Amino acid sequence: MSESTFKAFSTVLCLSLIISVSASAQPTSGSQPQEVSDPIEPVNRVIFVFNDFLDRILIEPVAKGYNYILPQVVRDGVQNFMRNLKSPIIVGNDLLQGRVGDAGVATARFLINSTIGVVGVADVASTKGLKYKSADFGETLSTWGVGKGFYLVLPILGPSSLRDGLGDFADAYVDPVRLYAHNTDRDWIYYTREVVQGIDDRSRLIRPIDDMRANSLDYYAAARSAWTQHRDAFLRGESAEDTGAASLSNTDHP
Repeated sequence: MSESTFKAFSTVLCLSLIISVSASAQPTSGSQPQEVSDPIEPVNRVIFVFNDFLDRILIEPVAKGYNYILPQVVRDGVQNFMRNLKSPIIVGNDLLQGRVGDAGVATARFLINSTIGVVGVADVASTKGLKYKSADFGETLSTWGVGKGFYLVLPILGPSSLRDGLGDFADAYVDPVRLYAHNTDRDWIYYTREVVQGIDDRSRLIRPIDDMRANSLDYYAAARSAWTQHRDAFLRGESAEDTGAASLSNTDHP
């Protein structure tokens, strides 16, 4: 393990411990939904307004153009390809969570779709009963007992939490595509993938976000509630896959 990787991993663990200790001091209510902790709401609202402005003038129009130009079968191919690239991260998080069976399924999906599925464009594995199931480091931290911390709205990236934001950082840091691009001075590969991923995710949320904007008395509160409910359901295993709704402002983590 390189020194920089060790330092990043140590930082993740230290911050995770801080979040866990902070969360353990808060009362829980068993299986009942917990109230959203949003102590920096004024700051979050400012970032939310910025994200919404950027989405209205740039991201949403591009996403609508993406839907208009590309037929559904091509868009599905893009989604399949992007999911396939995330497979190593999914496998790693499944193993960290002790879900060996899920890791095996994710590995089999990667091998099948990378070959028979033409580098992942076709999701052949699903036709063989190997369904897609997302996993990320935010979920791993949750499995380890780390509390979610408070609600965050990240610039451009949108709704998150202290734990899930940390998880996104960890996943990005060990992402094989990012490591390859960085180590070969081809960073444009990683950033291009992220942009395409964001546009594809946003293109699948055109109607839900338009409806939320039109029907919500407080769009910020509605988006916060929608993201929190979706994320909590995903962590409970009630969602078959990460649909991308975690990025209601613009672009899934997972």
